[in-house]
Amino acid sequence: YTLTMPSPFSSTGSVTDSQQLAKNLGISIQDIEITPLLSTYNNTFNTLFSDKIAGATEENIQARIRGNLLMAYSNQTHTLVLTTGNKSEIAVGYCTLYGDMCGALAPIGDLYKTTVYELADYINRDQCRIPESIIDKPPSAELRPNQLDQDALPPYPILDDILTQLLEHQKSQADIHIKGVDPEIIDWVYQAVQRNEYKRKQGAPILKVSPKSFGVGRRMLISQHY
Repeated sequence: YTLTMPSPFSSTGSVTDSQQLAKNLGISIQDIEITPLLSTYNNTFNTLFSDKIAGATEENIQARIRGNLLMAYSNQTHTLVLTTGNKSEIAVGYCTLYGDMCGALAPIGDLYKTTVYELADYINRDQCRIPESIIDKPPSAELRPNQLDQDALPPYPILDDILTQLLEHQKSQADIHIKGVDPEIIDWVYQAVQRNEYKRKQGAPILKVSPKSFGVGRRMLISQHY
């Protein structure tokens, strides 16, 4: 069972693609508009904060509204929520704690973004189950106008190459060299992985498919500098 929960920043295609995907897979889908809830939160924020809320605050509250609705549905129907984050997003913290990280299992949490695309192509090898418009559109969280993942992240092929060396091959920051990639990008990825360990500690269990997945086997400190 699926829910699509558009906000004022969701594209029309985001909803229609979700509906088409659910139809192709033969699963139920329900549309829950979160704009009224977002307005209520923003009105409360005007009372709570003296300054205008930061962009990240408004972006994250959308994910957390959705997380609340999903967990309420889970409670009401005695079902479990599957989270949507992939390994690239989870690695650098491009996910919202208590928002899209809510759930009981992260089925693609051990697959890099580029691998998710490869998996989508494989699923479509005989017939188009996943609409091509989902695969072809530029990745976006759609939490602010004209937002793209690459506004905040390196291109996924570069990001995943760095993460593979860092996580799978356990190379140090100094040992990661990729032709044509600015060392500052490598440094940013390395630091992003380190500072988001606390998020991963609170995330849903990940369906492990690689030798080096996030989860109980990863023993990294979060309470002191190292």
